[in-house]
Amino acid sequence: MTDRHRSIVDLHLVIHRGDPRRILLLRRANTGYGDGRLHLPSGHLEPGESITDGVIREAREETGIDVATGDLRFLHVMHRAGEDGPDRIGFFFAADAWTGEPYNAEPGKCSELVWADPHDLPADTIPYPAAGIHRGGRGVACSTFGFGLDIEV
Repeated sequence: MTDRHRSIVDLHLVIHRGDPRRILLLRRANTGYGDGRLHLPSGHLEPGESITDGVIREAREETGIDVATGDLRFLHVMHRAGEDGPDRIGFFFAADAWTGEPYNAEPGKCSELVWADPHDLPADTIPYPAAGIHRGGRGVACSTFGFGLDIEV
């Protein structure tokens, strides 16, 4: 029997606020990946956890907010090539409502929170979450990233 393909599952949350609309980005620090650059609240799926439970957990761990399952909206799924390891499947969700005020709940992994225009992201946003934000915002349900020619479905 041959080994089956396995991917790491990443979870991303696009938190919207205000008019004009802004999204929350976190400046990574001391993580070994993308340090000094901006990324969405995100993390990895844990064993036995659903993708919705995982994205809610990550939001709480990183920003201190509580998001109800009913306030999550599916945005996008991305299959992306691993830069230095296995490829990944990233699920992007959005939330317009939550409880609490976002703050830097992981100061050892994040140096600041930034509210940004989703249509004009800062230049130092990590490319694959930027692509997920833009593609999901355009209604693209699924895409690939980093395999050469990116596909949008």
